[in-house]
Amino acid sequence: MKMDIKTPYLTVDAVAIRDRNTLLVKRKKGAFIGQWALPGGFVERGETLRKAVMREALEETGLRVSPERVVGIYDDPKRDPRFHAASVAFLCSVQGGRIKPQLDEVEEVGFFPVPKIRRLKIAFDHRKIINDALKMQGRKK
Repeated sequence: MKMDIKTPYLTVDAVAIRDRNTLLVKRKKGAFIGQWALPGGFVERGETLRKAVMREALEETGLRVSPERVVGIYDDPKRDPRFHAASVAFLCSVQGGRIKPQLDEVEEVGFFPVPKIRRLKIAFDHRKIINDALKMQGRKK
């Protein structure tokens, strides 16, 4: 039986907050070039969601993170203009490493306070994810 199944891509996003600042990357490739986003990306075959978010954060930022809990599932078919991608966002703690952007995907990496994030161009639905994470922590947007 031949099946032509078209399913959404599975992705993860890391919401790493340190000293009341949120970790963001400036996109250099793909959709939303030049805009800021949460570190994240595609889950690889055979990889758990938690391992995927740890790998993606390390690859994109140089920082080791530990996923603490799920912020939410974001599956609006229009959240990515290229294709349907469903993402699981994790609230993460930073465990170590040194900030260093991945050269081919990321232009800059930094931690930003909420007031500054309000003024940045944020990719995808990541502003909503950040706001949801802040609500989980009992903080204002």
